[in-house]
Amino acid sequence: MTFAPSAPHRRRFLLAGTGLAAGVVLAAPARAFPFNAAPFATHTAAALAGLPAAATGASAGGANPAMSEETHLLSRLAFGPSTADRERLRALGTDGWIDEQLRPDKLALPADLQRELDALPTQTLSQHELLMRYREAQYAGKTDEGKARRHFLMGSVAQEDAQARLLRATRSPRQLEEVLTEFWFNHFNVFADKGPIKMLSGHYERTAIRPHVLGRFRDMLGATARHPAMLFYLDNWLSVAPGMQVSAGRTGLNENYARELMELHTLGVDGGYTQKDVTELARMLTGWTYRADRTTPSVFEFVAKQHDNGSKTWLGQTIEPAGEAEGEHALDVLARHPSTAKRIGFKLAQCFVADAPPPALVERLARRFLDTDGDLREVTRALVTSAEFRAPEVRGAKFKTPYRQVVTAARVSGLAITDTLPLRATLTQMAQPLYGCPTPDGWKDTEEAWLSPEAIGRRVNFASTLASGRLPIDTPFRLMPEPDAPDPKAGARAADMAPATMGEMKPPMPAMPAPGRAQAAVIRRDAAALADADAGTRARRPEPLDAERLLAALGDAITPRVRAAVADARPELRAALVLGSPDFMRH
Repeated sequence: MTFAPSAPHRRRFLLAGTGLAAGVVLAAPARAFPFNAAPFATHTAAALAGLPAAATGASAGGANPAMSEETHLLSRLAFGPSTADRERLRALGTDGWIDEQLRPDKLALPADLQRELDALPTQTLSQHELLMRYREAQYAGKTDEGKARRHFLMGSVAQEDAQARLLRATRSPRQLEEVLTEFWFNHFNVFADKGPIKMLSGHYERTAIRPHVLGRFRDMLGATARHPAMLFYLDNWLSVAPGMQVSAGRTGLNENYARELMELHTLGVDGGYTQKDVTELARMLTGWTYRADRTTPSVFEFVAKQHDNGSKTWLGQTIEPAGEAEGEHALDVLARHPSTAKRIGFKLAQCFVADAPPPALVERLARRFLDTDGDLREVTRALVTSAEFRAPEVRGAKFKTPYRQVVTAARVSGLAITDTLPLRATLTQMAQPLYGCPTPDGWKDTEEAWLSPEAIGRRVNFASTLASGRLPIDTPFRLMPEPDAPDPKAGARAADMAPATMGEMKPPMPAMPAPGRAQAAVIRRDAAALADADAGTRARRPEPLDAERLLAALGDAITPRVRAAVADARPELRAALVLGSPDFMRH
C-alpha cells in the first residue's frame, strides 16, 4: 500500500476507486434487493413523496425540537429507542441511565445473547491462530476441495465477525458501548479486504477497540499500534531503517503509519507537525512488526536489527537512540498533546451533537481530555451532560449513516434478531459495508457524506423489504459448514513455513486491492448471500411489521405530520412509511 505524499490527495484517489462500486450500489434498481419488494417499495416511495418536507425535517439540517430528551438520549447514545430501553431509562431516570451506560462492565448481557455469542467458534481464536488460518487458506490449492476449504477458512471468520458485531449492536443493553465501538473503529480504521486483515478485523475490534472505548485513549492508541491488523494495513510491518533490505518487498522506510498516526489518530492535519516530523516518526517506529508464528497472545515483535538507531529530531525534541522505547515515547507524547485533545473533542462533538459542532463545546472537551489524561469515560460524560448535547435545536438534526439506519430499524422492528447476515448484506448495498472502508480516515458521520437522492431510494427499498417481513433476520443463524475433506497438504505447508513476518511468506503477500474492485467483490458476495436468504424467506409466510408498534417504540421521533400521513395510508404501507420517512432517517 504505497501512498503519495499528500494524504488528502491520496484519499481522493482512493475514493475515486470506490466510486465505481458506490455507483453499482446506488444506481442499481430496487430489484438489487433480491426480495420481491420492488412493487411495494414503489408504492411506499409514492406515499413518501406526498409528505411535506418542511414539516418532517427532510430538508438539509432539519431538526425536531419537540423531541423529548428521553427520545433524544436513546437516538444519540443508543441505536434507536427500543421499547426495553425506554422502560429502563424511565426506571433509572436520565442521570441514572447515563451512569449505567458509562459503566458497561456492570451491565450484564442477556443470557440468550451471551449464549449466541459464545456459540461463534472463531471469536475465541488468537492472533496467531487467525494468521495461521490465513496461511492455510493461501495454500489451499486450486482443486474444488481446496477452493471449498479456502472459502470456509476465510468466510467463516467474516461471517461470525459480522454476526457478533451486529448481534451486539441490535440486542445489547450496553448501547453506548456499541455506539462508541463504531465511532472508535472508524477513528482507527482498518480495511478488511486487504490481505490477512479479513481474518483480523473482528479480533482488532474485540481486543484493540472495544475494551478501551470508555478507558484511556493512550491504551487504545497503543493497542491499535501493536495489532497486526494496523501494522499490516498501514504497512509499518514493512518499515525498516533506510537502506536496509530484509527480504523481497521489504526495503527501507515506510511512512504510511507515521503519517496517519499524526494526521488521523492524534494531532490532526492542522496539528502543528511537518513532513520532516512524519519522516522522523517513521524512523522511530522502524522494527515494529509482527511474527505470525508467535503463539503468545500478541504476535507483535520489535526487531532491533531493523530499527533505525540514529538520533532523531521530532516535534522539536531530540530523540536519542532507545530502540522500541522510541515508539512508546512517541505514543505517550501524541496521546497527551493539546492538538490531539482538540481533534478528539471535535470528532466526538460532531458525532454526538452536530455536523458543525459548537467551538465552545469542543474546547471544553479538549480541556477535559487533558485534565483527565485522556480518560474517555470522563470526556464522554462531559459530552453527554453538556448543555449543547441536551439543546432542543440539535434533536433530530443529524442524518443517520446507513449503519445507524439499518441497526435502528432492526432494533425497533420488534423481531427476535438471530441472523444478521441480511443486515450485513444490506449495509454493503447501501455503500457502507461492515469493516469495508478502504481509506484510513474511516466512514464519515455527516449529512454531506450520506444524503443523496440515490441513497434515499436505497433506504426506502430497505424500509419496504423489512416492513413487508421479507428480511429474514429472525430465522436461525447457521454456522458455515466445514468442508468434509480438508486439504491436508495445505495445513502441513502452512505449519512448516519458515517462521518470521508475513512479509517472508511465499507467495508474496497480496498488495492493497483497488478499492473499487474490492468493494465490488463484497457487493457480489453479499448479494449472493441475500439471494440465499430470499430463498429461505419464500419457504415461510412473511409477517409484515406492525406500524403501531413501530410508532410506539419511536415515540416523538416521528412527528405528528408523518403520523397523520401513516394513518391515512393503506394498511400494508404503513410500517414502510414509518421506516422510510424523513423523520426516521434523522436522529
